[in-house]
Amino acid sequence: MSAFSNLVLSPMLLPAMPASTVVLPSFSFHEFQPLLPAALLAITAMLLMLTEAFSVSKSRSYQAILAVVASAVAGFLAFQNTQLPAGLILNGRGVMDGFSSWITLIACLAAGMSSLLALGFFRQRNAERGEFYGLLLFSAAGMSLLSVSNEFVTLFVNLELMSLATYALAAFWRRGNRSVEAGFKYFILGAFASAILIYGVALLYGATGTTQLDMLYHVLPKALEDSPWLVWSGIILVLTGLSFKIAAVPLHMWTPDVYEGAPTPVTALMSAGIKAAAFVALLRVILHIGDSSAMLLHILCFLAALTMVVGNLLAIAQRNVKRMLAYSSIAHAGYILIGVAALFAGGHLGNKVGVLSATQMANSTAEMLRSSALQGILFYLLSYAITVVGAFGVLAAIERREDDGAPNAWDLSKLSGLATRRPGWALAMALFMFSLGGIPSTIGFLAKLYLFKAGMSAGLIGLSILGVLASAAGMYYYLRVIVYMYMRPPTVTETGIRHWSTEFILAVSAVAVIVLGILPGPLLDWLSQASLFSPN
Repeated sequence: MSAFSNLVLSPMLLPAMPASTVVLPSFSFHEFQPLLPAALLAITAMLLMLTEAFSVSKSRSYQAILAVVASAVAGFLAFQNTQLPAGLILNGRGVMDGFSSWITLIACLAAGMSSLLALGFFRQRNAERGEFYGLLLFSAAGMSLLSVSNEFVTLFVNLELMSLATYALAAFWRRGNRSVEAGFKYFILGAFASAILIYGVALLYGATGTTQLDMLYHVLPKALEDSPWLVWSGIILVLTGLSFKIAAVPLHMWTPDVYEGAPTPVTALMSAGIKAAAFVALLRVILHIGDSSAMLLHILCFLAALTMVVGNLLAIAQRNVKRMLAYSSIAHAGYILIGVAALFAGGHLGNKVGVLSATQMANSTAEMLRSSALQGILFYLLSYAITVVGAFGVLAAIERREDDGAPNAWDLSKLSGLATRRPGWALAMALFMFSLGGIPSTIGFLAKLYLFKAGMSAGLIGLSILGVLASAAGMYYYLRVIVYMYMRPPTVTETGIRHWSTEFILAVSAVAVIVLGILPGPLLDWLSQASLFSPN
């Protein structure tokens, strides 16, 4: 053996190396409290997957009930977390505040209601499978984790957890090509959006040296001075990726195809839960990079105006009810963007001048307007979730098994004379249409009122007026549904298959639309306690 080998292999000849000490971070239980709802949802999802693998019974009703119970318990835990003080957790990788807890509650509400819709929907098609409810709970867990993310890597991972489960849910219905096509389109376009998002994150990391949002807030002004093009390229790409998730124009074209092709309970989950989770991710990013330049306010206002106008114009031309509600969902994203712009203007511009006749404001007034805008956003997301899940619940109730591959399965004529065939369903659908249109005495009216009021108070007068006009134009296609149900003779004799779970969702949603529209006080008191973690 050579002398070199002896020198390398002999431990006696090696120099003594100091032992390195690995210090593991220590976390308190308090820091894991915001993660408990997501952990419960994920554990239940894995349990459902295992029970499906070993189940020999043809009935899968217990799986839907288990998913509903898990969603309810997780929602209760999220509601308890709304009382916790805001702050960073897990070494700054996450954030705990009232806003994230309320978003988790909305995600659990959407998951539970969609599970009950799926119980009746798949029962009549003899297609109950445990993996459906497992994927649904995984998607809800991703929504919850996304709401507490305070770092780009964790935000991206949780966004993908939510999205990948939803891709599979959209393609879950394998009888026919429509559902598979919807899942494939959603997956391909979602992959492009994710690639754009992560590329923007890479550019921001290259310019700032950090992926943590609260640190990004402090180092971004210096990075803008050193490499403005790199920073703005990263910001635009990140906003582009997140705009896809909220279906903002011009990144909205996937929405009608996916909403139409996906199973109706999945469409209900996407329109309610995913929109809420995507908006909280957008808010996290905007409020940490927004103080760098007033240009971002111009971008938000332009995006809100374009989304409202295009969504409503395209919805007016639709005879397919599911596609109409899809374009309506795009328009509602535009309304919520008014609140986002108002939150940004009121909370981070201070004495700076905004756009569209924005006024100057003192810092104390700005903080009050910021709280008002935040309350309006939360109230709108909650009201929209209740209403749109109910609307898709009516569609799930009247959908027949024979309609799965029919090209005109969702034509307005399917609703003709529904008031004579199913008066209860027609009444519920009318209430949901009134709420989506913003008719007084419904929860949708108050939601629009608070959002537009927040926009006006923040000085976004022109944008708020445009929102009112767009909402008025949207009443055309909502009232058209009511006209077909009450003023057109029936063109089909089928009445749909009644199931207790679907009837329960329709009843609860209809009552909530009216009660919360007339007596919103307790809900508003709870929402007023919600806070959004501030980077400064």
